[in-house]
Amino acid sequence: MRIISGKARGTKLNTLEGNLTRPTLDRVKESLFNIIQNDIEESNFLDMFAGSGAIGLEAASRGARKVILCEKNKQAINVIEKNIERTHLENEVVLYKKDYENMLEDLKEKMDIVYIDPPYKTDLVYKSLKKILDLDILSANSLVIIETDEEERILKQIEELKVKIIDKRKYGRIHLIFINKN
Repeated sequence: MRIISGKARGTKLNTLEGNLTRPTLDRVKESLFNIIQNDIEESNFLDMFAGSGAIGLEAASRGARKVILCEKNKQAINVIEKNIERTHLENEVVLYKKDYENMLEDLKEKMDIVYIDPPYKTDLVYKSLKKILDLDILSANSLVIIETDEEERILKQIEELKVKIIDKRKYGRIHLIFINKN
């Protein structure tokens, strides 16, 4: 896994051993960043459930003003710290070493892009998106991206929330859902 573009382009990233996380496939990551490339520059970007930090670090490499990575797993945090150092993106990235609920409550600024990729087979997409909306941390023209392998279940869960689905993409068994607040 590598940084695809920007100032850290080509940097090889560390990943976690075992089944603890599932890194976003390079082709999915590349497609995602092709879709949002015009929104990244000078944005506040939040990568929740960051895993290795690859998505947030890609955003930082491509010019995001501030990237917040949120991860509570100690092994993943160690990998993220190494990846931040390896990419030399320390000035653009803030790592919250806590669960998403506490991190969201600690946020001081509005987010322009939020990437939600929690462990599959959980209700964390709904819970985290609801908390984001309740705390009103999204900027006026924000974009929330959800990565899941259960599009139907996730869409059903979030239909009660005041969000607008603006795009959906499928890459093998992976679905990306793009939403903004109504």
